[in-house]
Amino acid sequence: MKTAGMIGGLGPESTIDYYRSIVARYRARKPDGGFPHIVINSLDVDKGLAMLDAGLVDDFADYLASGIEAVVRGADFGFIAANTPHLVFDELQRRADIPLLSIVRAAVDQAKALGLKKLGLFGTGFTMRASFYPKEFERAGIALVTPTESEQDFIHKKYIGELLKNQFLPHTREEILLIAHRMKAEDGVEAAVLAGTELPLLLRDSGGDIEFLDTTVIHVEAVVDELLR
Repeated sequence: MKTAGMIGGLGPESTIDYYRSIVARYRARKPDGGFPHIVINSLDVDKGLAMLDAGLVDDFADYLASGIEAVVRGADFGFIAANTPHLVFDELQRRADIPLLSIVRAAVDQAKALGLKKLGLFGTGFTMRASFYPKEFERAGIALVTPTESEQDFIHKKYIGELLKNQFLPHTREEILLIAHRMKAEDGVEAAVLAGTELPLLLRDSGGDIEFLDTTVIHVEAVVDELLR
């Protein structure tokens, strides 16, 4: 059996969601028994965010790379249970001694399978303002639209100040849903990518007439595919 190496803690609540989801999907697809082998290295989300706030992207990459090194001996492949660290995914893959499963590429594959052509992008401010998501989607012929600057500021503030602290408030849910519905009406997006693994914990099953691409669920399915391959 293969062993997966998970870089978690970015943040802790989504890491818990990942672990539960991987176990559940693995058991559903392998009902004859057994549990997945997973090595988890939980990093410090506050330390990582401080590096990004200070513009220390190289230091951030070094921090993640050291986290991956800690699981290499016990894992056949690795993945990062968060979206924002994929800012430096290509560098991490070059430095890693095991293959890494990208959450962004998994999301692209899902969007292509659904035949989607124009999507909204929600995540931390680091993710919404970076190019790593748009570039991957553009290669697949899919356009990504980000919220307005003020909407991005609101989402980022709530993400850092609430979601990463395990606070999932109805008012925040309502405000982000209003942004999603505005983007559907004004920007013509067909769905929204929840490119932050705490966002599904807030918005899962609450989209109404707008579809959300839950990157946690999508990434978990890719991880279980690899475990069972």
